[in-house]
Amino acid sequence: MILENKLNITNQVELAKIEEKISKQKAKQLFDSSDITKVEVGTFTGLSFIHAYLFADIYPFTGKLRKVNIAKGDFRFAPLMYLQQSMKHIDAMPQGNFDEIIEKYVEMNIAHPFREGNGRATRIWLDLILKT
Repeated sequence: MILENKLNITNQVELAKIEEKISKQKAKQLFDSSDITKVEVGTFTGLSFIHAYLFADIYPFTGKLRKVNIAKGDFRFAPLMYLQQSMKHIDAMPQGNFDEIIEKYVEMNIAHPFREGNGRATRIWLDLILKT
């Protein structure tokens, strides 16, 4: 299944290549510009901003909670019915030391709040938390 995309690409391999190229360019732009300072560090709002920044040219659902259950291999990410609650819980988690930050990152990874692009967005989110 190929995700709905703004580029009208119907080939998964082509979409993956274009997505990688565009998201890497946007990640560089995020860091090279002052836009990185707009990110609310350690919150879903901040992660949502990063996700939208990276993928807005590709997908119509960027920065928004996914509306379907997803899995990778045999691992199922947070069920849709608990996703909103999970984001509130993760937002409230402390991030005062390395162990707390890693625990928060792991919880966000398990939640996988977006339909696509979670890894790339969350790694930038983690980088910002570690720098504060």
